[in-house]
Amino acid sequence: MSKASEDGPSLSQKSHGTSGKKGTGKEKVETIEYYATDEVPMSQRNIGFFDMIAIWVGANSNNASWYVGGTVAGAAFAGAIAVTLIANPIAYLILALIGYMGYKVGTSTMALTRPAFGIRGSALPTFLNTIVFLGWAVVNTFIAVISMSFIFSDLFGWSAYGEPGSSGPMIFGIIIMTLLNLAAVSLGRNSIKIVERLGMVLVLILGVWITVVVLQQHSLAEIYAWKPPADLKMPKGVAIDVMAAFSLAWVLGVAEFTRYTPTVKTATVAPLIGAFVALAWFAFVGIISTIGAALTTGVYNPDNSDPSSLVTNLGLGPIALILIVVACVTTNVVNLMAAGVSITNVTRKVKPLHSIWIVTIVSGILMLIPLYMTSFLDTFMIFLEYIGMVLSALIGVLVSDYFFIKKKKYDVSQFDIVGGKYWYYKGINLKAVAVWFIGVVFYAVIQNVDFFMATTGAVYPTIIVTSIIYIAISRPWK
Repeated sequence: MSKASEDGPSLSQKSHGTSGKKGTGKEKVETIEYYATDEVPMSQRNIGFFDMIAIWVGANSNNASWYVGGTVAGAAFAGAIAVTLIANPIAYLILALIGYMGYKVGTSTMALTRPAFGIRGSALPTFLNTIVFLGWAVVNTFIAVISMSFIFSDLFGWSAYGEPGSSGPMIFGIIIMTLLNLAAVSLGRNSIKIVERLGMVLVLILGVWITVVVLQQHSLAEIYAWKPPADLKMPKGVAIDVMAAFSLAWVLGVAEFTRYTPTVKTATVAPLIGAFVALAWFAFVGIISTIGAALTTGVYNPDNSDPSSLVTNLGLGPIALILIVVACVTTNVVNLMAAGVSITNVTRKVKPLHSIWIVTIVSGILMLIPLYMTSFLDTFMIFLEYIGMVLSALIGVLVSDYFFIKKKKYDVSQFDIVGGKYWYYKGINLKAVAVWFIGVVFYAVIQNVDFFMATTGAVYPTIIVTSIIYIAISRPWK
């Protein structure tokens, strides 16, 4: 535990305070919304083991998990399943490591970058992380808006997504989804636990429903035997990078929740179980439904692997589309909270809830980008490539700094001290920034090397290389 944890609440915590009448024996602790660098005391850690599982099942039982499964269907059934069962457990082991850091230190993930990158240098990962979570909110919500456009088409005869004249209904759907997202993130931490439990049940019903429908139409033997056209086949390394980038994006938001957990097991095992089980199942649903649609129509089109198009092609009707919308809202609670809290790592002039509102509104505006892109899949793949490139190097530095350089000892009392132990050179640890840049260049180079694209991909080699380099230049060798 950090020095601040051992000595009692930090100054930033004391400024929040608790409520209750002294001496009555019925003291009641308020739910406090903490800034990124605030250390959460045990009295405020009320997210239990199954609550944490529900949060991460809800986070990954979503449109994007389904969509990413459909995307890697280009590696054929056996290849897509193998990639899902290899790439994602590695990512969620890293998720557990960062979850442990959040539990021990008691701060958000972006605050945890201060000892590695410096107090001012942490603005770099904060900026990158905010973009990533905003991007995921856009992806999830845009898929839900596609579902809405099909619902509007059934109810009012409006043009559905992909049809001429669909821009108006899509923009109307974007406005509705932005309002739903605002309502969800405004409920507070305790209410969000209820939302995630409800959302988990509904999306699990959807997953079972789609699995049954697909397997009724096509046997596993047919799905296993299906092969994509040669020009649309996805190399194994590319599929690994797609899955790894998808799952690693959660890593830099996990401490926003594990800082509120009372035990190590809740902070590490619960997120790992919840995230992996949900992702594995929903990726499986995406894989078999995409292949099933290709078998039914005789045409494999990766652009139509989004859930809304698939449930429409499978004839599941408006109820399934409504469940997709619900899944989006429950997932975006995690995305938008992580993005909003990240901002408070840079400035304390904006309250945490207000910063979450800001990123929610910005995500609604950003949804206009994929609306006017030629291919949503192309937009999605570019986004995943960005995630893999910037986050793999960042994670390598963050994990190696805490576990190998600082020996699991971060001093929260120094997180805001100008000239303190985490100030480095004018607030920036130039070594960490340099290693991050080297990692980005390394990723950009090897992602075009046939060997890596056919085997490991570029994400995990980049994490390993940046970790080794950072340890080598930061450790005080004797």
